[in-house]
Amino acid sequence: MKNHKSEDRKHMRGYFAVGVQGLSKEGNFGNLVRTAHAFGASFFFTIAAERTFAKPGTDTSNSGDHIPYYPWANEDELILPKDCRLVGVELTDDAIDLPSFRHPTKAAYILGPERGNLTKTMQDKCDFIVKIPTRFCLNVATAGAIIMYDRVQSMGGFTDRPVRAGGPREPRVHQHGQPRFRSGIPDALKG
Repeated sequence: MKNHKSEDRKHMRGYFAVGVQGLSKEGNFGNLVRTAHAFGASFFFTIAAERTFAKPGTDTSNSGDHIPYYPWANEDELILPKDCRLVGVELTDDAIDLPSFRHPTKAAYILGPERGNLTKTMQDKCDFIVKIPTRFCLNVATAGAIIMYDRVQSMGGFTDRPVRAGGPREPRVHQHGQPRFRSGIPDALKG
């Protein structure tokens, strides 16, 4: 596997972060933060983690040297960048199935703990709640990896899948066009 970013992924717009509420296992922390680093997350966070995580052996990419980690003590301390949408990942009856969800350009995904769910307070803070369409809950690190893969797959500018089995015959080429303005060209740019 190559150690550099995919040529297609460099065209993905926006940013994302991944976090877990009530995380307790060091192995899950290391696995999830390493996966977040691999998928290009802008930062990683925990809320009300059962303990402080140092450098777990499962984080073989030394993610702490590459992406910031914010260990918030509770939901009230959570601070996200302006216009960043909080997306909860939880198996609830009214959650949006992940394959039907359009990811926000700027998003922070929050997963529940290994032995429980996102608190009602946290769910109420979320702009959206999504669920992975499985029969039962997955390991938190596995669920996080699926969420990140779905985001990259749906927003990464990849070539559409072919109708027949196999890969595309020609790679997708990004074409640059003229800037588009929703309300006309700003006066400062008129010549």
